[in-house]
Amino acid sequence: MSKKKILVVDDEVNLTHSLRRILTATGIYEVREENRGSHAYESALEFQPDLIILDVMMPGIDGGAVAEKIQNDQHLKHIPIVFLTGIIEKQEVESTGSNISGHTFLAKPVKPGDLIRCIEKTLGR
Repeated sequence: MSKKKILVVDDEVNLTHSLRRILTATGIYEVREENRGSHAYESALEFQPDLIILDVMMPGIDGGAVAEKIQNDQHLKHIPIVFLTGIIEKQEVESTGSNISGHTFLAKPVKPGDLIRCIEKTLGR
């Protein structure tokens, strides 16, 4: 079975490193990090991930604008996006993510098990 490709986009370098370590340790994910929201679209085009984990608030360009650009691209619009955010409380979202306007949201900080369950649910595993 080939590894599912996950693109993690967040301006917090420590967070993207942690998420990459957590996900690659499962042995079923290939993970690429992008710490600049302005480069997220290009990274997605190059990497062609199966899923994108995207921070909502980043300097320069927010996650909503990145998601819109991705969803308007013929080669990327099929890729599911899971938003990570610190602006909603953990109590406001389920452990596997809450759906808001058709998008899955996870609250920061996210527990490793919750992240993996959300990814599996989103990818239909």
